[in-house]
Amino acid sequence: MADKTLICKDCGAEFVFTEGEQEFYASKGFDNEPQRCPDCRKARKEARRNQNN
Repeated sequence: MADKTLICKDCGAEFVFTEGEQEFYASKGFDNEPQRCPDCRKARKEARRNQNN
């Protein structure tokens, strides 16, 4: 398994899906690769958290 370069579906930036992250996703049973870069994932998570308050 090698690092993969993916494109964020929100901002269009390239980000690396590392071998370690791929192993983590597999260990959790996730079949899909992440579609958002870490910054967009963080922003989305904070927006959801703020919406629930």
